Amino acid sequence: MFDSVRNNKKIVQIFLALITLPFAFFGVDSYVRNSGAGSDLASVGDTKITIPQFEQALRERQDQLRQQLGASFKPEMMNTPEARMSVLDSLIDRRLLLLEADKSRLQTSDNALREVISKIPALQDNGQFSMERYASVLRAQGMSEPQFEARVRQDITLQQLIGAVVDTAFVSDYQLDALVRLQSEERQFSEFRISPEQFADKVKIDAAEVKKYYEENPTQFQVPEQIKAEYVVLSLDAMLPQVKVDEGEVKAWYEGHKDRYQRAEERRASHILITTDGDSDKEKAKAKAEEVLKEIRKSPEKFAELAKQHSQDPGSAQKGGDLGFFGRGMMVKAFEDSVFKQKVGEISDLVQSEFGFHIIRLTDIKPGTLRTLSEVYPEIEGELQLQAASRKFAEAAEAFNNTVYEQSDSLQPAAEKFRLEIQQSGWVPRNLDPKAATALGVLANPKILAALFSDDVVKNKRNTEVVEISSNTLLAARVREHIPESSKPFDSVKADIEKLLRSREAAAMARNSGETRLAELKKGADDKLAWTPVKSASRGKRSEFTPGTLQALFKADVQKLPSYVGAWVADSYMLFKIVKVSQPDKIDVAVRQSLRGEFTSLVAQEELSAYLAGLRARYEISINKAALEPRERQ
Repeated sequence: MFDSVRNNKKIVQIFLALITLPFAFFGVDSYVRNSGAGSDLASVGDTKITIPQFEQALRERQDQLRQQLGASFKPEMMNTPEARMSVLDSLIDRRLLLLEADKSRLQTSDNALREVISKIPALQDNGQFSMERYASVLRAQGMSEPQFEARVRQDITLQQLIGAVVDTAFVSDYQLDALVRLQSEERQFSEFRISPEQFADKVKIDAAEVKKYYEENPTQFQVPEQIKAEYVVLSLDAMLPQVKVDEGEVKAWYEGHKDRYQRAEERRASHILITTDGDSDKEKAKAKAEEVLKEIRKSPEKFAELAKQHSQDPGSAQKGGDLGFFGRGMMVKAFEDSVFKQKVGEISDLVQSEFGFHIIRLTDIKPGTLRTLSEVYPEIEGELQLQAASRKFAEAAEAFNNTVYEQSDSLQPAAEKFRLEIQQSGWVPRNLDPKAATALGVLANPKILAALFSDDVVKNKRNTEVVEISSNTLLAARVREHIPESSKPFDSVKADIEKLLRSREAAAMARNSGETRLAELKKGADDKLAWTPVKSASRGKRSEFTPGTLQALFKADVQKLPSYVGAWVADSYMLFKIVKVSQPDKIDVAVRQSLRGEFTSLVAQEELSAYLAGLRARYEISINKAALEPRERQ
């Protein structure tokens, strides 16, 4: 099964990125427990998705988009019904997969978990896993080691499930050949550009048109309402360095929680599986398994060879039956009971499970051990520091909120009480463009902006309410200066309007000229245009052409050559003359394989979508649509 994950790694990673949201580290059992009356946003089967879970997921998706889009990100992007529903759909999809994985008893061994975590670059120093860095990273994320490991274990399990689905994706040679023909088809063409600049001296714009445009488009000439703000930020991160944990506290915690640092016993085994398919097949399978067992009893040293020859477990057969190390709870009960009774080197009698008949050889034992205090010291220190800082932050948060509200004419009391710096912004418009939002930083939060431009804050000169702008980070602000919305005078924008109208009219003339010439060429008129030298284009050369060029070329009817087509491309109207259509004599093997991979990924996505649709049909899903609407902070 892990082979399917490796083979379809890209699609699995993409999908996991979409569904890996907060609260992933809670198991299915915790989903069943309600978080209080009225707090449920959706139900999936017998489990619940709560409003706090959704809001945390929404914040994390917003952070993901901010990192991906940079200056193009707008906070309001995530404040639409479509965006909110997209986040909820991701939570539902993940929940469905978790339920199905639980139903299928898919689990991840401690060995596999350690291997994955040790290879995470963010947890390494000089290419090697660092326990100190591990503890530091988790502390910065506000997570304990058990929480993080449960989350990673869950993601690995989901990888197995998703991998099993996408591994069914298949592209036939016939389909691949058709795709190769489409991708490799080449069209040779020339082009003729008709630019708006050619018509600039023919454009006539009178004063009345300019005035009319100004009057009919008032919003284009508005100067937005603007404010200058000052603000203070109270955060858990800022409190962490203030908290000190002494050695005695760490030792006491270790002594009182040794069970958390116990490595469970693990055993390594190899097996030969003879599968069964219904009751009628069971006796045949058992008879075959008994024959294999007799061979092994005669020649135990040939176990690996016989596993490769007879085992019907595709995941382990070619490894001589080796299953690696695993702990209790990782295998079906009958298999586990046998393994944990055997001695090293011992070969079991036939063991029957729902998969068939197993012959098991125990190859190694890794005894359970207690991790030493020195091993876990940084982890415990970080956890205790986080616990203490969290308590301190919770106490301070309430007092911070009260101070900001009760002394609403200034932020100075809150700043002095909590030792916070009063920070100041430049001019902030009511409607931010992406670049301004990025530069504004924490003040770009939609709730903060809405509060800063409210009548209560602007006219009554009060502090805003305290807003949680991210996990464990609170902000309060107030307005220092305010400029109301106004309109630019006509005389100040007249030249800009005239330039715009001239540009539009010239573009319309260029398009009209191009479409007229195209119609004439299609009717057989003499071709006297000064075409560029012939070029060659294929669908695989998208990066070499201006967007729109390939779309026009490959939409053209080429049954009769030359074929003419026209399109607005970039800033001009382009005429294209297609003179030849051909296929390369030989398709590069690497190109063919690359296309197979791309096409298979597309098919895999379809398979995964169909699988999720099937899960949605099988499980009862209900959504509290009223609770999905944006909620204002009370």
